[in-house]
Amino acid sequence: MERDFDGRVALVTGASRGLGYQIARELGVRGAHVIALARTVGGLEELDDDIKADGGEAATLVPVDLKDFDALDRLGAAIFKRWKKLDILVGNAALAATLSPVGHIKVKTFTEALDTNVTANWRLIRSLDPLLRQSDAGRAVFLTAAQAHTATPFWSLHAATKAALEAMVKTWAAETQKSNLRVNLFDPGPLRTGLRAKTMPGEDPDTLTEPVEVVPSLLKLLGPDATQTGQVIRYLSD
Repeated sequence: MERDFDGRVALVTGASRGLGYQIARELGVRGAHVIALARTVGGLEELDDDIKADGGEAATLVPVDLKDFDALDRLGAAIFKRWKKLDILVGNAALAATLSPVGHIKVKTFTEALDTNVTANWRLIRSLDPLLRQSDAGRAVFLTAAQAHTATPFWSLHAATKAALEAMVKTWAAETQKSNLRVNLFDPGPLRTGLRAKTMPGEDPDTLTEPVEVVPSLLKLLGPDATQTGQVIRYLSD
């Protein structure tokens, strides 16, 4: 296995399953020290075991709900104390979309989606921006979706949160363009994950892309040689 991320410190949210798990695992196996965030302790421990089994170093496991904003603030301070920098941030975690007519979305549902998909990522940026700037090649990638650009009936909540995320991340990219930091968004397309199954229960999973298949495309945005910033990169299967 190529060790092209040796010495890099990488934080991945939603790392206990699905795409986040695969990204964190691949970074760890390729030499990065992974700071893995998720609510599910068992999934984080499994990730750690898999990284070590394939020759990577033990990950730093952070069981946390991203809506615990105070914890995200403390995270930046803890990373600074131990490493003095952060090289990679992958904002992968998201709340499953609730399919509903716009006028029928419950207030609590709307607030939880906004908190998880937008506000949590802003709090991460706020907490980790100084650390990413300390890296010789800071890289940040946030996961988005096509619904941010389409008026698809019943997808308004997911669309609104991803559109807001894209606007915020692109603005951050513009603000950091003259630094060593490169900030992008990645749309993996429909994936065979539990998140997708919740929103599309009648869909044939065999027609969907496995999360592991899109990881190489995303990793290209995380290495020191990546030059683009402020872009939405969409995964195109062969």
